[in-house]
Amino acid sequence: MGEKILLEVRGLRTSFFTDDGEIPAVDGVDFSIREGEVLGIVGESGCGKSVTSLSIMGLLPKGIGKVVGGEIWFKGENLIEASERRMKQIRGNEIAMIFQEPMTSLNPLFTIGNQLVEAIRLHTKIGKKEARARAVEMLKLVGLPRAEQMLDEYPHQLSGGMRQRVMIAMAMVCRPALLIADEPTTALDVTIQAQILALMKELNQTFGTAVMMITHDLGVVAELCDRVIVMYAGQIVEEGSVRDIFRNPKHPYTAGLIRSIPDIRGKKERLYSIPGQVPKPGTVRCGCRFAARCEWVVDRCRHEDPLLYETSEQGHRARCFLALEKEGLVDERAAARSERA
Repeated sequence: MGEKILLEVRGLRTSFFTDDGEIPAVDGVDFSIREGEVLGIVGESGCGKSVTSLSIMGLLPKGIGKVVGGEIWFKGENLIEASERRMKQIRGNEIAMIFQEPMTSLNPLFTIGNQLVEAIRLHTKIGKKEARARAVEMLKLVGLPRAEQMLDEYPHQLSGGMRQRVMIAMAMVCRPALLIADEPTTALDVTIQAQILALMKELNQTFGTAVMMITHDLGVVAELCDRVIVMYAGQIVEEGSVRDIFRNPKHPYTAGLIRSIPDIRGKKERLYSIPGQVPKPGTVRCGCRFAARCEWVVDRCRHEDPLLYETSEQGHRARCFLALEKEGLVDERAAARSERA
């Protein structure tokens, strides 16, 4: 993993515009990814993980979704200001994405070969024969048998695991600097999941490709990632190394997610689950967005928004007043109010 920052997201705010007005889906998200790093983004459905990735790729639904604030810097270029023509050059070439359901991502009317060759020729100036040879090479690299024959087959002729490997091959065929994987193992059985994760780790190590892994599965994070971001209701609530997050979570939501993981070492009558549900975007007007579900909530949590505070561990941040008190840190806003008074 390199020290150079490849992608930096600053104050990202993304909203959807409906008949009911503006609905904020991502609200003030800041994070970075270094070259060759594997970053996990976790959280329940509706927390803003996928919307963050679509904002980076410039793939928000036109006329409905829009980045309304912030910056997305990739290799020194602000993608928010990039034209659609420029984004087409970047997508698939420098930043690639794998979606969670390959059957809806692959075109059922074209063969695997047609789709792979098109992706290669779109971003390179090589002939059809050379592009086909590279496609075969990539299919072999992701562990698919009879790669040459597979080029002439259609998506429906392949199993779910094979389709997902084809999607990974398509994403990696131009050797992108960043790969965004949006829950790539969700629709697969456990054995195939393990194979896909091992494959992604191998490709990360072979090509030095940075990976942004979006998932709700903390087991995937523990297996694959170097660092993890926990999102809740459109905000980052905790960030740190996988080791620090699992050993010493600072935010009650993160602690609840970890507590929800089944443990075969102990017998429990019921698995733990965090009470309540993720609030609908825009419904929490003030206070901590997790307050309604938190067992440690105090009155301050309901009326004041916590910041993303730096903790004692390097690179570890948590959006929680409880973490602030336990770490013995100074709340800069409270200190500023005291000075003004």
